[in-house]
Amino acid sequence: MIVAGIGCKSGVSPGAILAAIDAALTEYRSERATLAGVATGSTKRDEPAIVVAAATLGVPLHYVGEDALADVAPRVKTISEKSQRTTGSPSLSEAAALAAAGEDGRLLGPRIIAGAVTCALASMGTTT
Repeated sequence: MIVAGIGCKSGVSPGAILAAIDAALTEYRSERATLAGVATGSTKRDEPAIVVAAATLGVPLHYVGEDALADVAPRVKTISEKSQRTTGSPSLSEAAALAAAGEDGRLLGPRIIAGAVTCALASMGTTT
């Protein structure tokens, strides 16, 4: 199973979130049926598009706290100065996906940028 980590600019649409998830799934040869959840940083609690996207997909939404994001930061593949400044994480989407995927989670690859949204996929444990 896979967790989709999301980073985005404020005010994006649910469609933009879903398009980014679909782009990442396509890039890494996965399908929506493999999604076990959507994750983002707790700083994005006020982004309704992420809530709507997770509900549309029928998967839980996980808000990852700053400590958990920091714990997985050494394992992200992308270093974004902008993300570091605005969220405290070198890649919010990658870190959120890794943290929500659990201790044995691993990124399928670097985040995908789709307009104002980034999406990273992490497998949970050894299954994909």
